Amino acid sequence: MRVLVTGGTGVVGVAAINALLARGHSVRLLSRHAARAAEQWQTGVEAFAGDVAETESITGAAEGCDAVLHLAGIIEEEPPDRTYERVNVQGTHNMVEEAARRGVKRFVYVSSLGAERGSSEYHRSKFAAEASVSLFPGEWSIVRLGNVYGPGDAVISVLLRTIRIIPIVPTVDGGREEFQPIWHKDAGEALAAIVEGAEGTDRVIEVAGPERTSMADLLDRFSALTDRAPPRVPVPAFLADLGVRAAELAGVRLPLNAAELTMLLEHNVIEDPSRNMLPRLLGRAPTPLDQGLAELVDAQPEQTPADGTGGLKQRRIWVDIRNARYDLDGLFNRFRTRFDDFLPVQAEAEPGTESGMDCGSTLTLALPFRGNVQVRAEQCEHHSITLATLAGHPLAGAVHFRFSQRNNGCIRFEIEVFDRAATIIDRLAMRMGGDFAQRATWRRVASRVLEVSGGEAADGIHHEASRLDRQEAEDIDEWLHRLIHRRKREQENVRANARPG
Repeated sequence: MRVLVTGGTGVVGVAAINALLARGHSVRLLSRHAARAAEQWQTGVEAFAGDVAETESITGAAEGCDAVLHLAGIIEEEPPDRTYERVNVQGTHNMVEEAARRGVKRFVYVSSLGAERGSSEYHRSKFAAEASVSLFPGEWSIVRLGNVYGPGDAVISVLLRTIRIIPIVPTVDGGREEFQPIWHKDAGEALAAIVEGAEGTDRVIEVAGPERTSMADLLDRFSALTDRAPPRVPVPAFLADLGVRAAELAGVRLPLNAAELTMLLEHNVIEDPSRNMLPRLLGRAPTPLDQGLAELVDAQPEQTPADGTGGLKQRRIWVDIRNARYDLDGLFNRFRTRFDDFLPVQAEAEPGTESGMDCGSTLTLALPFRGNVQVRAEQCEHHSITLATLAGHPLAGAVHFRFSQRNNGCIRFEIEVFDRAATIIDRLAMRMGGDFAQRATWRRVASRVLEVSGGEAADGIHHEASRLDRQEAEDIDEWLHRLIHRRKREQENVRANARPG
């Protein structure tokens, strides 16, 4: 089948597209920035740029498609353009009409668990959109999906980053309100099965994870996984809403925004376990919560320069080494395999984390006054390594390490850093001494490479810094995105070749 997937750029959408491709289907991806989003798949995904809230922009999107999987929607409003009424309600109506005009056989709409009983504006908008879907002239399914967690999700991933970096964790009304999260890969497989016609048509299907949990329970589990247990401060719901809004104004993402907080308090669970269709859709036992959380710890998304605030800085530190006891290959391999030896901060800050570096490796670093942050190796070849910062890091950017043989016989070790502050608060911290500390850190890395090499540097360690203009910043961001997409495609190819059959 050819399946039109709307809004397939988030956690749920990426998982659903992966599952559809694995089942042999092709996908047309409809989103505002579809071309860039589609780059993470080497084949099978066609881009269609459009906005579901703008009828003209989606005209022809469903042409030649057998099914539509409608995921596009917002969980928080940004008036005047991004409102629940305009995107969630009218946007769904627009897609139903587009699919009907093009003779699409099947329409699958992803709603929210509790939409029929929730009082939040978000839930009311999802429930109103369900009415449009039920009028689709072909086959339709409404999927009331539980909270999906995976790399970069808006609740559980943020809670993980919070426990890593914030010294005190606020819990709403003690954090005891239950919800029923589902691992993103399970959600993707379930949606792909429903698109294929599983569980019949013209009906509402409830899908959620196998276990109930709460914020307090997740904090306990994450404390064990990260070896961090910051104190918890119970906050009444009405004060939590004010705190969330204040934090967002400062650019700090807390585990719940105002809309998500309201939904959580509306008991986001399936009361009757027999109505949860997930096990039947998967044909296997769903992913246990502990297993999903353990995978999530090393699966946070990259935080590229475009995600930061302020100007993009470039910093270069280099040293030319004479008479090293290692040749070029030997010194690079020592650096790659024992990376932790060269850092002035702890690079094995959580249980089971790595200290070496291969493409795709994730390192957890313990930063003074910041807590634990992560970086990932996006490239590791040709005597160079590129690290990208992950969500929760105080900087948004990349670090490039390069070893090269000079004509004069020296081995040059070079560090190139491109970064912006991640938030307004981080920007202030960098101005108050963070820039100096960062420069000192990278100089210590260069000094350590010189020391381990056993050689000498007659002209010492060099340093230069500059601020990039807008075009240069866009070029760096594009370069990093290409590396990230290439790494993802290569890893997906490895996984695909390892699958039975």
